Amino acid sequence: MGWSVSRDDDTITEWERSDGYATVRIRERGDGGFVVRLDVMEQATDESAYDRVRFDDREVAEDHAQTWRADHDLDD
Repeated sequence: MGWSVSRDDDTITEWERSDGYATVRIRERGDGGFVVRLDVMEQATDESAYDRVRFDDREVAEDHAQTWRADHDLDD
């Protein structure tokens, strides 16, 4: 299953998995840092999960978000 951008504005970029049961989000903090959040709901066919990590650099945050999307992608 693929991921698509469900929100993209000045503060938040969020991807939603095509089954609707998982999201990955990058949020810019007020101090200029970034938080990457993974949320896989209990209803998902894979194991539910929630995690968040803080980064100082947007590029590193985007790399982490990409890794989470790849790790939590589902085969069609």
